[in-house]
Amino acid sequence: MDRALFIAATGMEAQRINIDVISNNLANVNTTGFKKSRADFQEMLYQGLKTAGALSAEGTEVPTGIQIGLGVKPAAVQKMFQQGDFVSTGNTLDLVIEGKGFFQVSMPDGELAYTRAGAFKLDSEGNVVNSDGYPLEPSITIPANTLEVTVTPDGTVSALEAGSSTPVEIGQIEIAQFINPGGLKAIGKNLFLPTGSSGDATTGTPGLEGLGTVNQGFLELSNVNVVEEMVNMIVSQRAYELNSKVIQSTDEMLALTNNLKR
Repeated sequence: MDRALFIAATGMEAQRINIDVISNNLANVNTTGFKKSRADFQEMLYQGLKTAGALSAEGTEVPTGIQIGLGVKPAAVQKMFQQGDFVSTGNTLDLVIEGKGFFQVSMPDGELAYTRAGAFKLDSEGNVVNSDGYPLEPSITIPANTLEVTVTPDGTVSALEAGSSTPVEIGQIEIAQFINPGGLKAIGKNLFLPTGSSGDATTGTPGLEGLGTVNQGFLELSNVNVVEEMVNMIVSQRAYELNSKVIQSTDEMLALTNNLKR
């Protein structure tokens, strides 16, 4: 019966982690470019009390053994990179990637980070940056006398300057892709860093070699489905209650054993 206590405890801990993941998904339901996470679990080791195929005392073969599972453990918390819905903003520097790929931004230490959040802005020098001031890579600078900025689906950025009737190309947006996006390391601020599991980034022109295209004046919303997360939360809560009930029942059984009279 002591074993049941520890097994149920692993179940409660697993559901606590699951609720943590769900709550983070719900907290970021309005976060631009946010990708929801999913907790994956796996069964723990088994304790073998009888081996299948062993010979019995009568010399016959035991058809099935006895294995007692020892609970559950977290296996992974995986980012789900399904594309979120688009919302039209009309803002010139709001960009979305329709399809696969990530925008690249240069962090203060020079390292490249990757994001699906395309709410870009201008700094005091006209550089295109994200909300934390990290410049888009390759860098793009908008001239001070620009009247209109145009971004084509292939990532070409053009500016119509005052006194001119013809837009001038001022930069090219490149997007990156990974062989295993689920292996990226989330560091907050809608940013990801590559890991050994994700593989190195491969960059290219939007729309080519399987990369998505860039659309101007739109933002990608979070891919969190509120109804789905609420259902998952209810299931996780009930599973937690059932495991706690196992602990309660086991405690009552131990109490009965302790009170046995000879």
